[in-house]
Amino acid sequence: MGGAPSLKSLLRPTWLPVFLALLCGCATHRNDFVGARPFDFQTDTFAYANELVWEYHFDANGKWVHQRREPAPHYTHHCFVVARSARQFFENARFDPSQPLADEATYRKLVKKVVAIDPDHALPDSEKIVLPGYADLRAFSEAQEKVLKTECGGVWESYFQRGHWRMIFPFSRKHQERTAEQLTADLKQNRPPVVHVVRFPQLTINHAMLIFDLKETEKEIRFVTYDPNQPDKPATLTFDRASKTFTLPANNYFPGGRVDVCEIYRSWDY
Repeated sequence: MGGAPSLKSLLRPTWLPVFLALLCGCATHRNDFVGARPFDFQTDTFAYANELVWEYHFDANGKWVHQRREPAPHYTHHCFVVARSARQFFENARFDPSQPLADEATYRKLVKKVVAIDPDHALPDSEKIVLPGYADLRAFSEAQEKVLKTECGGVWESYFQRGHWRMIFPFSRKHQERTAEQLTADLKQNRPPVVHVVRFPQLTINHAMLIFDLKETEKEIRFVTYDPNQPDKPATLTFDRASKTFTLPANNYFPGGRVDVCEIYRSWDY
């Protein structure tokens, strides 16, 4: 009879490499896709933000504290959905402002088609889903915010992202070095990677960002990112070559410091 392998069988020599790879590394994805153009922050991002439930700040004693936002925000806990959807629109949709505007029902159907495509899959230009009446995602999301927020995905898709299991296992410095190399390779192919940025078990941050550019020096790689929480300007995620460590500067939801990074939406288990 078939079934999942037991722990004993997983530890046999034939299973061990696979088992360790699943626990300790990010799965590889197909490397034959090369995008026609680089991701553009001004046109390929959403006009609206993933809103924060809490307001964060340093108090008079330098302690990082928070309090619930008032009035309560309506669109929260969607960072994974927003980052994932941005890449899906970039790789699988084409905007045509020369065509007339469509009705809401039509746009709902088109958005559903775009986000139904596996995030690791990119359509050829001839098969991209055409959205009429708008020049780009930024303009589309300004005009059709309600449609996009409803159809791109619910909160549960952020809580149950398929790669969340990875964060409970240690991130070695070698793993983070490989991750930086993978992200760099993706960007050279005009394939903007989506990353899970986390500190576990503290969970001072548990967030998704899309990386679309980089600046390299001998000492570091500064990855330029689209942060769903901050759609007005790019953020920076820095990799230090010597310590093999990623850091994120302080912002309105994170006090700043070291983070662990893993690329997601890149394989069946991520």
